[in-house]
Amino acid sequence: MKTMPAGEFKARCLRVMEEVKKYRTPVVITKKGKPVAKLVPPDEPRKDVFGCMAGTIKILGDVEAPVLPPIDEWDIAGGIDWAARPEPTPRRTKTTRRKQSR
Repeated sequence: MKTMPAGEFKARCLRVMEEVKKYRTPVVITKKGKPVAKLVPPDEPRKDVFGCMAGTIKILGDVEAPVLPPIDEWDIAGGIDWAARPEPTPRRTKTTRRKQSR
């Protein structure tokens, strides 16, 4: 960290500010040997999250079209005739015997 008297800083203010910006080293400004101010470089600008991936994706085809074909096409493609399909048989329920109380 560099130390500089106030009179010298006043005479070379713009040059000192450019050096602090370029080399990112803070400068302490003194008056009668005692520190009164500190000139530091600004923080690095933060990257904005919004739009950080812009241009990294390529859209192929129609975005709004449905991904799956209609159900009628599925039935035809699978060769299944849903109208002629037999009804499913109902499941048997499990019966348990209870212990008879005396």
